[in-house]
Amino acid sequence: MPSKPNIVFMFPDQQRGDVVGYAGNSVAQTPNLDRLARESVTFSRCVTNSPICMPARMSLMTGQHPSRHGMWANNVSGDPVTPNHVRNIRNAGYHTAQVGKVHLHVRTPGDGHSRDFAHRMHEWGFEDTHELRDIMAYANAECYYTDFLHEQGRLDAFRAYMRLIVQGENDGTLRPWETPPSVVGEDESLDMYTAMKAIDWIENYQSAQPFYLQVMFPGPHNPFDSSATDRAAYNPEIMPSAITEDAEGPVSPQVTRSQNSGGLAAMTPSQDRLMRTFYYAKVTHIDRAIGLVVNALQKNGLLANTWIIYTSDHGEMLGDHRCRHKALFYEQALNVPLLIRPPGGVRGWSSRALTDHLDVMETMTEIASANSLDGGGERASLVNKCLNDANAAQAHLGVKEAVFSEVRLYSMVRNDRYKLNVDSLTREPLELYDMHEDPQELANRVENPAYEYVRNELMKKHMNGLLDNLDHDKLTMYQKTLRADPNRGGWRVNQQATAL
Repeated sequence: MPSKPNIVFMFPDQQRGDVVGYAGNSVAQTPNLDRLARESVTFSRCVTNSPICMPARMSLMTGQHPSRHGMWANNVSGDPVTPNHVRNIRNAGYHTAQVGKVHLHVRTPGDGHSRDFAHRMHEWGFEDTHELRDIMAYANAECYYTDFLHEQGRLDAFRAYMRLIVQGENDGTLRPWETPPSVVGEDESLDMYTAMKAIDWIENYQSAQPFYLQVMFPGPHNPFDSSATDRAAYNPEIMPSAITEDAEGPVSPQVTRSQNSGGLAAMTPSQDRLMRTFYYAKVTHIDRAIGLVVNALQKNGLLANTWIIYTSDHGEMLGDHRCRHKALFYEQALNVPLLIRPPGGVRGWSSRALTDHLDVMETMTEIASANSLDGGGERASLVNKCLNDANAAQAHLGVKEAVFSEVRLYSMVRNDRYKLNVDSLTREPLELYDMHEDPQELANRVENPAYEYVRNELMKKHMNGLLDNLDHDKLTMYQKTLRADPNRGGWRVNQQATAL
């Protein structure tokens, strides 16, 4: 047995923190995650450092906020030279591997097969790599997964289905509650393929080195192409209702843009329940895939010496506030699941401590006894919490006083009670929510005189420090990308942004 523990990091894309059974959702069918949770510490208030794919993943890799690493949206490729935790864990004696969607680089249609980009994954520090793409790309992309479908005789049918989805989403003729069920079999889905390749890797691993394996599921990211079988396991009539009440106070530019572009203004409650059914069914499918990976670890005698960590890059709005997808600071997009199972498991309990992906990264480097990255003061390992129990003095206290999230030149700070969203360039406060009194975020108190002290205190104590460290050279690069192509993953090109 290796002298150091193994680490298996399971990371679905666009998984809401509240759509798992162990979080108290009585509708979500996630038996495998629920079983893991009974042997884990779960963190109910984990925040993504960016509610959109690439910036969130870059923060997890580098331990930096978007205002430092410069990837404000899905339109700037990450630089593998940047110090990152995978390379540090490899240098600490681990064999590093990944299967699934890493999404650290901008890809374009017709730019080649995924194997042609394996060198990028090696540059990031992965020794073994089986990189996959977002499911929407497979309308025309070449990848290991399309090779697999070709062998099964299913590629043409799958591509026709994906082209229907992509065209329908682009021209607005296909609403999310109209997404047809998947045309590939349960064992042929992209997420199940990810699990099978991870299992193959686990079963064939022979080295005496400890390993760090990332299993990066492309789902439940839209389109919600769940199977007819998984959809049939849910009754749309008992789906949780969306938050559609009229909000009080000003509406931020982020929310306005999302509501105007999402096409949900006339969405009926029954349509929202169908959309949620399709999403929940996809979550259940990925839960089944996660169970197979855990079973493979158990079958190969690895659970007693393996840390299992499960989280996601960001959530999914699912019609709440009449928004879809992400890139907002509402809890539905911001809050992600976080489950950590130490080797051998613990008596499961849930912590309300504020945490974020930077803490997750710091936790993995401590597990590996790897060198920490610069800027460690912004991160706090969760290892001690996971090795204690719910009765420990610090069990539910945050390892830090506040957490941050940033996207498209907006920045958010959250402490135990309040959430503040500001323009990252002008520092103008845009949203302020009292999460104790208003957990559904229906009353924006940013202009309420009674909350002036709260707003000023959050700016002075937390937000100014974050934005004082903004990397202006990387900001300029991001702005140049937006000016060249405003529709490519970003939409914030304004007078202030251009001037800086």
